[in-house]
Amino acid sequence: MKCPFCSHADTQVVETRMAEDGDFIRRRRQCAHCAKRFTTYERPDVTFPVVVKKDGRRIDYERAKLQGSMNLALRKRPVSTEQIDGAIERIEEKLLNLGVREIPSSRIGELVMRELKKLDKVAYVRFASVYRSFEDVDEFKTVVDEIRR
Repeated sequence: MKCPFCSHADTQVVETRMAEDGDFIRRRRQCAHCAKRFTTYERPDVTFPVVVKKDGRRIDYERAKLQGSMNLALRKRPVSTEQIDGAIERIEEKLLNLGVREIPSSRIGELVMRELKKLDKVAYVRFASVYRSFEDVDEFKTVVDEIRR
């Protein structure tokens, strides 16, 4: 790694720490030429597919949006943060394993519904009611009957 101060190519790692959440590694380095220290961060380079919205817009995948939707559906439900994080990780793993450059938002919605169905039936119905834009009580009844099977 090149020194940001003197551009010398010879630097060595003095200290390595993993972030609390394990998402990246922090390295303290020292230049062999000018002896100055600097910090670098090492993160995995993963590219999620671009999300194609119903109106045709293309937006970057955002974990925070997925997490917000799931948290809203699971609000005041007996589901731990660890369970939610696990569900999000499974969804993201599926998105990466698909190996596609673009994915319709409806496909992500289906993956979320599948995970919510495993976590909490009430959250599943909440999410489905918004996601599928229920118009009347009969649509709720259909989803509830589907869960009971």
